[in-house]
Amino acid sequence: MARSGRIKKTGYFDYGMVFVIVLLLAFGMVMLYSTSSYTASLRLGDSAYFVKRQAVFSIIGLGAMYVVSRIDYHFWARIAFMLYIGSILLVAYALVAGTSLNNSSRWIYIGPVSIQPSEIAKVAVIVFFSTLFTKAGPKLGDIRMMGKMAVFAIFISAVVAISNLSTAVIIFGIFYVMLFIASKQTRIMLLIAGLVVMLVVVTLPFVSYRAMRIKIWKHPEQYEKGYQTLQGLYAIGSGGIFGKGLGESMQKQFVPEAQNDMIFSIICEELGLFGAICILIMFLLLLWRLLFIATHAKDQMGSFLAIGILVHISLQVILNVAVVTNTIPNTGITLPFISYGGSALIMLLAELGIALSVSRKIEFDA
Repeated sequence: MARSGRIKKTGYFDYGMVFVIVLLLAFGMVMLYSTSSYTASLRLGDSAYFVKRQAVFSIIGLGAMYVVSRIDYHFWARIAFMLYIGSILLVAYALVAGTSLNNSSRWIYIGPVSIQPSEIAKVAVIVFFSTLFTKAGPKLGDIRMMGKMAVFAIFISAVVAISNLSTAVIIFGIFYVMLFIASKQTRIMLLIAGLVVMLVVVTLPFVSYRAMRIKIWKHPEQYEKGYQTLQGLYAIGSGGIFGKGLGESMQKQFVPEAQNDMIFSIICEELGLFGAICILIMFLLLLWRLLFIATHAKDQMGSFLAIGILVHISLQVILNVAVVTNTIPNTGITLPFISYGGSALIMLLAELGIALSVSRKIEFDA
């Protein structure tokens, strides 16, 4: 007679998540070509310039995702601290000797290849804190332990914030939500969140650059730098329910760098509210698969890794859509899988490879 409750390893692999990832990449390629073809043809003489490069990034990223998915995720715990320190050193190097674009030194060039260290820092933070939380175990709910963890998060966020405040917010947000879930100290975490919000509200008016962003956010029509926001809003408003049709956007001629962080506005113009809802549903499906992996992971390390990746993607999607709709001030956050960018796409796919590695260890009752 078979024993009840026996555990059987099924060799599980989350093909559902892979399908959603490929779907998002394909949708991103189509929208990137539609959005960037006019600008690329006008400035570079090749309407497919951006989509060709994005295709190369996607292939490299998918390759990285496959390789990482085959690596036991416990390996990353052994090098977590090195990843944390290494990412800080790379960000610092970019500040000192990196290439400056749009008044921010965020890129390191190695020959024709550019690297954005802040994208590496996001993955490093997820791995590092997943490792720390796992090692802390029941002590994680201790206030002093939480304080020690926060020091690490504040330090790397502060270094990144020198050149890229929006990424620093995402990095600290990843840590905060992971800790909120892991520590189970709901009241204390909510109190901390309230204090941080109050601190930001009080100090922002006294920081001239940030204060100007607040003014532009409130009245974009009164400032030259509000041009991008206004053109994005015109694109969203003109899309209606079903949009003007793929490739029929007029605002892509006027929205600066539409293929980057403002691409969601062109999606709304060409595909309307219906298209916007469809892309958000695709993201929700991806987050659902990550949540499934987190709740069924073999151990805490795997669960924390999946949660961290889920939080990262959630924050980036929410903040990008909020910026494009002028719900929050412009912060330059890209839309995952859709916006143009090599480092961001490759690191995101490698990050999802870690989640797939966690899924390989999932066990089910026989």
